[in-house]
Amino acid sequence: MKSVKVIIGSRGSDLALWQARWVQQALTTSYRNLDVSIEIIKTTGDKILDSPLSKIGDKGLFTKEIEQALMDRKIDLAVHSLKDLPTQLPNGLTIGAITKREDPRDVFIPHPENSTRTLLDQAPGAAIATGSLRRRSQLLHIRPDFVIEEIRGNLNTRLKKLDESQWAGMILAKAGVVRLGWENRIGEVIEASVILPAVGQGALGIEIREGDERILKLISSLHHYATAQAAIAERALLRTLEGGCQVPIGTHGRVDNEGDSQTLLLNALVGSIDGSRVVQGNIQGHPSKADALGRDLAETLLAGGANDILRAIRVEHPVESPE
Repeated sequence: MKSVKVIIGSRGSDLALWQARWVQQALTTSYRNLDVSIEIIKTTGDKILDSPLSKIGDKGLFTKEIEQALMDRKIDLAVHSLKDLPTQLPNGLTIGAITKREDPRDVFIPHPENSTRTLLDQAPGAAIATGSLRRRSQLLHIRPDFVIEEIRGNLNTRLKKLDESQWAGMILAKAGVVRLGWENRIGEVIEASVILPAVGQGALGIEIREGDERILKLISSLHHYATAQAAIAERALLRTLEGGCQVPIGTHGRVDNEGDSQTLLLNALVGSIDGSRVVQGNIQGHPSKADALGRDLAETLLAGGANDILRAIRVEHPVESPE
């Protein structure tokens, strides 16, 4: 039987390639006649490493070039960390599948010489590294004495920077740490009640061209309904808030099964960058109403003071052009 070629577009980091290879293996295992290759594409976010994400925005920072290759038919599908995918996709592109979510929580990685393994037990004034305003805001809300250190780069680079620093530790997404085999560095898994995750954290989004029924059929077995509905709610919330990397927004959606019934639970938070102001809320309903639930919770947060927080952030911290 003649093999059918499929090209996956991916960033070149170890984590991105792990994700692309996972999809590659899943496809070749399910369809023996597929010849699946990976095309590495460098994105703007990979090129600009000397500026915080909050300064250069998030509109396609890690996806724009890959999406262009997809629209130009140089690749057949793109594998992204779902949290990197903007809530508004380019015309002609769509998310064809959302994979089963890895643990969406963050983890605390202590410095190798730091014997205190848990985040909130660190000494007063401890330095904690993160490149996320979401983590910064929530952490400072709980421990305003902490000193937040800005960090960028892939996982290996961040671990090396931590080891060479005087920081107490840093916060990362558990999913990436686990996927690259660094579980032994985890000091603590941080509960979502302490720090809410990012939108879509832990799941992969497989982006395809609209109307490409061939690729849609191939990836259909990778789609996970419960994860997808939770992610739809989270992304609807983010889209309504008009937030992104430059705005401290955390959320956690999950589908609970009880008997024959299902309930989608959604928690969310909007905070000021210094953590002094936080607006939180939650909502629940049937998973089929995921988009509406996300929008409704966002409107509740906006009415409860999140609008003032977001307006102040956009005035005080304008985003620079990455061009």
